[in-house]
Amino acid sequence: MTEIVPTAAVDSVVTPLAEARIPVMDRGFLYGDSIYEVFRTYQGVPLFFDEHWQRFANSARLIRLELGDVREPLTADMRAAIAASGAPKLGKDVYVRYIVTRGEGPLDLLPRKNPALRRVVIVKEVPKWNPAHYTGGATVAIVETRRNPHEALDPNIKGGNYLNNILGVVEAETLGADDCLMLSDEGLVTEASNSNVFFVIGGAIVTPSQKAANLRGLTKAAIHAACKANGIPTEETEITARDAMRATECFLTSATREVMPVAVLIGARGKRREFPPGGGELTRRVAAVYREAVAEYVATHQELKLF
Repeated sequence: MTEIVPTAAVDSVVTPLAEARIPVMDRGFLYGDSIYEVFRTYQGVPLFFDEHWQRFANSARLIRLELGDVREPLTADMRAAIAASGAPKLGKDVYVRYIVTRGEGPLDLLPRKNPALRRVVIVKEVPKWNPAHYTGGATVAIVETRRNPHEALDPNIKGGNYLNNILGVVEAETLGADDCLMLSDEGLVTEASNSNVFFVIGGAIVTPSQKAANLRGLTKAAIHAACKANGIPTEETEITARDAMRATECFLTSATREVMPVAVLIGARGKRREFPPGGGELTRRVAAVYREAVAEYVATHQELKLF
C-alpha cells in the first residue's frame, strides 16, 4: 500500500468509502437534516479538535438536535477508520469529516421524537489544492446568488444542506472563476462557497463581520489570534462589493486551504481586480504566522493524536 485508502465508518461499521452505505430513508440524505465538521491532521494531531466539537455542539443546538454523548463513539470511529485507511503505516496525514444525521424516519418533514441518530465518519487523503492557487492565486467571482438570510438559515449551522453554496460556486464557474464570493441581501460580502475571506483595504486586514451572517470559521479565528500575537492588526467589519473591488490583497481561509491567496476578483459586469501573484506582503505574513500557530498547536497537543 502506497496511498491512503478512502475509508468510512457508518455507525461503527468500517468499510472502504466506496462500499459505505446509509438507508435511503435517512433524513440526512432526504433533507440535509444533519450536522458535520471537517478537520485535517498534522503529524496525526487533529487541528483545533476541541473547537470543532464545540462548534458541532452549537450546530446541534441550532437545529434542535439532542446529540447526547457522541464524542467518544465518534472519536473511536475516527481511530478505526484512520487505521483501516493505512495512513498510520504510511505516515501520512488525513482529512476527516464526521457527521450526525437525525436518522431514519417517514417521508415527513417533522422529525420523530427521540430519533436514533446515525454517525458517519469519512477519512481520506488531505485535499491537494491546485499548486497554482498558491504560487499565483485563485480566481474568485462575486456572484448574483445571494447567501441565505440569517433569519432563514443560520450560516453557523454547519449542516448537510449546501444547495445555496452549490448554486454560488456553479455560477462562479460559468464566470471563469475557481470559487465564489456571496453577498447578503443587504449587499455585504459574507464568505466564499466553503471558506472565509479576508481583504487588505486601505492597508488594513479586514474580514466580514457577523453583521453579514457568515460561518464563524475556526481557521479565521486562529488567524485573528496568530496575527494579534504577532502585532498584526485584523478587524471584522462590514464589507460591500465595492469595498472588495478596491482591495489591494485578498485571501481565502479554511481547514484544508489554510491561507490561499486570491489573484483575481471578478465583480459586476465582468470587472476584474488583480492582486499580487502568490499574495501580497500582508497575505504572506498572515500565511507565515498561521503556519507557526499550527506548528505550536501540534507541538502542544500531542495528547490528541489519532494515530
